[in-house]
Amino acid sequence: MSVGERVDLCRFVTCGSVDDGKSTLIGRLLYDSKQVMVDQLEHVETASERRGDGYVNLALLTDGLRAEREQGITIDVAYRPFATTRRRFIIADCPGHVQYTRNMVTGASTADIAVILIDARNGVVEQTRRHTFICSLLRIPRLVVAVNKMDLVDYSQERFAEIARDFLRFTDGFDVEVDIVPISALSGDNVVEPSRTMDWYSGPTLLGRLEDAPLESAAQRDTPFRFPVQWVVRPQSNEHHDYRGYAGQIASGSVRPGDEIVVLPAGRQTTVAAVETLDGGRDVAEAPLSVVVRLADDIDVSRGDMLAPVDRPATVTREVVADVCWMSDRPLVERGRYLLRHTTREVTAIVDRIVHRVDIHALAEEPATQLELNDIGRLVLRTSGPLAADAYAEDRATGSFILIDEATNETLGAGMIAEAVAAG
Repeated sequence: MSVGERVDLCRFVTCGSVDDGKSTLIGRLLYDSKQVMVDQLEHVETASERRGDGYVNLALLTDGLRAEREQGITIDVAYRPFATTRRRFIIADCPGHVQYTRNMVTGASTADIAVILIDARNGVVEQTRRHTFICSLLRIPRLVVAVNKMDLVDYSQERFAEIARDFLRFTDGFDVEVDIVPISALSGDNVVEPSRTMDWYSGPTLLGRLEDAPLESAAQRDTPFRFPVQWVVRPQSNEHHDYRGYAGQIASGSVRPGDEIVVLPAGRQTTVAAVETLDGGRDVAEAPLSVVVRLADDIDVSRGDMLAPVDRPATVTREVVADVCWMSDRPLVERGRYLLRHTTREVTAIVDRIVHRVDIHALAEEPATQLELNDIGRLVLRTSGPLAADAYAEDRATGSFILIDEATNETLGAGMIAEAVAAG
């Protein structure tokens, strides 16, 4: 890689059922791609010996919590960066236990690729289906299915083919690209290097799939400009007496001085006077850069407002139809009242009705009067104040929200907007 050459950043999430080998796979990726420091490896060797594993347990490279190491499971989402000569990566290692599905939603929400692990002995199970369906809701465009522990089924081509057929049958109709790779994370087969014991498989290794997969991030820059205002900058100093800027992170698209924009939800129009960073003014700024936007007119703009192009604004709405992953032990109920946090704006929301709940096994829609822990359902929500929103399929950043308990500030659910009903 030459000096100054741009290397893409790929975010991927590993998910699947408990004990499918997610942490071991990530440890193998890090170890075989020479990303493990000598002192880290020595620590893992010592911990493996103390546990009586009988081998160097690479899963311990990512199982960071003491409770995880003691139980041999992943509880929290572990983020790990690594790089090859072709691409930089950030891995989100998500827990497989049903009760930690909420953590999986968090880890997958920003992913470009989802790596779905399947234990070759067990095949496609309920948690495989749940995580795959959540990935489809989150609009992750590519799934790389790693059929793991092939060493425990004698590297059987027939067993691999059977699991591949089951998975493809389940995802038939999903708007997603699927690659399937037979691997053994424990021994390293088809993870970074091709397997000598599975010569019947001639496709790329898992790392090869991750390096070659096209990323959606470049296309995201073609989405309309969206800028949720996080902070109003007023220095109140003699040097900058009349300075007024609006700070935040560009959620999508790009902005230039001279662009005509509208301030939502109020609908006031103006022109961008300048786009600034700590390094000075910029001729153009793209998502996800954090900037200060200055406007040509002195108009009322506050935290929670959104700047958007005049010709491609977000929908101003007080009613959204959304798919929600419920993350609380307390059920979501019709007429329930929650705080809804969307970008930098927070309003009260009432569940007008539950349209349906999803049966993960059959991918069927069924009637429901409440959503329980880990349920996925479609809701109609009415809000106390207007939101400037997009459908999640069009813009992840402005099409997503979380529901919060008003009393405890606990996050209860994650939502993806299917339709923002324009305010009348």
